[in-house]
Amino acid sequence: MPSTKPSALDLSLAAHRTFLHLLINTLIVSVINFTVWFAVTFWVFLETRSVLATGLVAGIFLIATASSGIWFGSLVDHYRKKRVMQASALISLVIYVGSFVFYQLTPESAFTEVSSPRLWIFVVLTMAGVITGNIRAIAMQTLVTVLIEEDRRDKANGLVGTATGVTFLITSVISGLLVAAGDMFYVLLLAIGVVALAVVHLGFVSVDDRPPAVDGVEPVAVDAGTNKVDLRGTLRIVRGVPGLLALIGFACFNNFLAGAYMALLDAYGLSLMSVQAWGLLWGALSAGFIIGGLAVARTGLGQNPLKLLLVVNLILWGVTCLFPLRSSVILLTAGMAVYMLLVPYAEAAEQTILQKVVPYERQGRVFGFAQSVEQAASPLTAFLIGPLTQIVFRAGARSDPIGSYVKPIAERLPWRWREKFVKPAWAYLRAVCRRFDVTVVAGHWLEQELKQRGCQRVRTVPFAVSAPSSFSVAAATSSTAL
Repeated sequence: MPSTKPSALDLSLAAHRTFLHLLINTLIVSVINFTVWFAVTFWVFLETRSVLATGLVAGIFLIATASSGIWFGSLVDHYRKKRVMQASALISLVIYVGSFVFYQLTPESAFTEVSSPRLWIFVVLTMAGVITGNIRAIAMQTLVTVLIEEDRRDKANGLVGTATGVTFLITSVISGLLVAAGDMFYVLLLAIGVVALAVVHLGFVSVDDRPPAVDGVEPVAVDAGTNKVDLRGTLRIVRGVPGLLALIGFACFNNFLAGAYMALLDAYGLSLMSVQAWGLLWGALSAGFIIGGLAVARTGLGQNPLKLLLVVNLILWGVTCLFPLRSSVILLTAGMAVYMLLVPYAEAAEQTILQKVVPYERQGRVFGFAQSVEQAASPLTAFLIGPLTQIVFRAGARSDPIGSYVKPIAERLPWRWREKFVKPAWAYLRAVCRRFDVTVVAGHWLEQELKQRGCQRVRTVPFAVSAPSSFSVAAATSSTAL
């Protein structure tokens, strides 16, 4: 009979108990860091009503994540993992205290304009506290290698995914409620208290992060005094593993999708519902992340994690192409539920592959390099899609309907083509117009065109989609876009 794969953790083992403590500690800090990040995004949109601003917040986060990954990975490799995690929490704590003081000393009116320097000083300051916490994710990925046996690692990575889902669940609920209750005041106050507790808890956890023995021989540890960013050595390791660079590049391509989500999803959701409802919906959707992570922790990834990674990403892109076809809370919920359910499989597959093929003493740098390369795709999308949506698509939603957009295309056609193919249509429209008291159109240009073609009694009534605090018929009436 085939042997049954062991469970993710055996709490009778000291190393597994240590991993559980570290996972819980990282979960606590991640919850508060993501709460600050989500809250800042919600708050900036509610203060400025600008999709451009939320796109810039996402871009700031992703550029900082991409640019810091290799350096964070080097710190993880060159110093004890517990020391790095503790320093990360302490720095975040100091930054949150500074952000709270700055927020209290700044008048509220200074945060309502996208061009306000004090708004962006506050955003960058708070996001720095969030970014500093990213080093914990890299450290946890390497600690799976040293604390968990190889045949259990895929399931342990599933537990890490479950923790991420719990983070999203708690974060999504409390961030919206905290912003609704007191803007950023309660968010920062809670961040200071929770991070301080995490620092105290981690101080009581003993972590043996010595490299695992290979064939009874202890690997040579990396010199702790050498804290430079070893990009050349990291690239040499990545190139030396067949297919590893392609794997990282594939994940980089798929992060274009993440950048679009980060730039637009909050603004899209908040245009359909209140901030409280959006936060609660995100919390419910995060249950998919938890379920997906638990499924990985229970069943593993199978014999071919790479194939599973490819299939999952094909499904994710397909779903993303479908659910935005209509502005619908139901479609948004269904699409994001599928996304949240499958992402833990993709994340666990990539981490399991890297933990197996990369030497432990360089895993921090390789994980950091992968984070930097993969996240480098998202800032490009975030910075492009936010302004594009604000300037083009959102402006269009407050103007005439999309049927009016044929005018620029029609004007570029040769006149003889327009006369040959459109003349019978004009004759039909004139006959129809004569049968009615008035003909209503959505664009001024179309009214003028119809009158020039012999249609009488034509009036323009601009159309628009009514949505809370975002689109209105009044805004469309004042538009001169068309």
